[in-house]
Amino acid sequence: MLSCSSPGGASMDVLAVTLSGLSIARRCRAAEAVYLLDLSLQVSSAALVAASCSDYKVRLHHRETLSMLGELGGHSSPLCGVAFAHASADLLYSGSADGTLRAWDVRSRSSVQTFSSEPTHSYCSFDLNCDDMLLCAGTEQEDGEDSFLVFWDTRKPSATLGVYSESHSDDITQVRFHPSDKDRLASGSMDGLVNVFDLSRGSEDDALLATCNNDSSVSHVRWSGHGHAHLLCLSHNHGVHLWDLRRLDSDQPLALFSATDARGLANVDYLVGAQWVEEERRLMVVGGWGEGHLRLMECDGDGLRLIRSLSGGHTSTVRCFLWDTDDIFTGGEDGQLLLWKQQGGEEPIINKREPSKSQSALRLKTRLHKKHGLQREKKKC
Repeated sequence: MLSCSSPGGASMDVLAVTLSGLSIARRCRAAEAVYLLDLSLQVSSAALVAASCSDYKVRLHHRETLSMLGELGGHSSPLCGVAFAHASADLLYSGSADGTLRAWDVRSRSSVQTFSSEPTHSYCSFDLNCDDMLLCAGTEQEDGEDSFLVFWDTRKPSATLGVYSESHSDDITQVRFHPSDKDRLASGSMDGLVNVFDLSRGSEDDALLATCNNDSSVSHVRWSGHGHAHLLCLSHNHGVHLWDLRRLDSDQPLALFSATDARGLANVDYLVGAQWVEEERRLMVVGGWGEGHLRLMECDGDGLRLIRSLSGGHTSTVRCFLWDTDDIFTGGEDGQLLLWKQQGGEEPIINKREPSKSQSALRLKTRLHKKHGLQREKKKC
């Protein structure tokens, strides 16, 4: 059940006050009709925000003004994400259904590395581990049966390190490395499974630590909690599941909270995504309703709690958000990138045009996941 934070809740006071003054500080509309699909913030200097778009390009924006500083073009199919390197501030990665991952130097706006595997592979997710040495991409299902986790050493793009092929039976929609353990990896799929691996153990069977059944196709996976020992899964059917992986070797159930359809609990039409906010030590889930309205919620073992609603920004479905200290970035199907700040005071619109909806170039997969008989001896959630 969704509850609202109040001054009586001491644990929520700081965050509620922090978010109470949020308003739009900057607004940037794309000159062309595109969807904004994913966002990444430059880690070290935090001067740039990268946005992957439905026209297969990545746009670079100034972090404070949102002015567009350039765009990266080279992919020939829908993008599946964008991510800045953790240590090399000027290195940006993008992945695409065209079967390539690319590393870009944002200073020169040029592609400096291209990673690929089999010609038949089409990627629908990827991530970079915390020491920037390992890339992993999840593929779409091939020939009605196989999907793969593909690995590369970032120093050697010309050859793959290896492939996992037995853990999922449908499109691998999420690949998420642990924020501080370079060998810990979570993957989620249209088959409804979320798998957790310890890559230091080598072979796929040995590396698989847990298989959690989400009961629906997976849309988002996020590490959270103290030591990032919790794992959150959001589903395409609007489910929310929070698991405690510290219980793997105990008799306790892994699930801290589970809702197969959180829309009624949260009073939203859809779930945008989630992020662990380290400064606040809170797991935040963002949902949307109506034409671009947002709800900011905390998620823990007690469920979802509404902290703040945001309105007056977007004019259609919000696709992505990014939380940075007290600031929030959001992007959506209206082609807008918004920066929400404390007492922001809306600034003049950059690249102003009449708001319009565009036809998405992203291939949305709405089919139900296929249940299969894959049995694991690992602990299930």
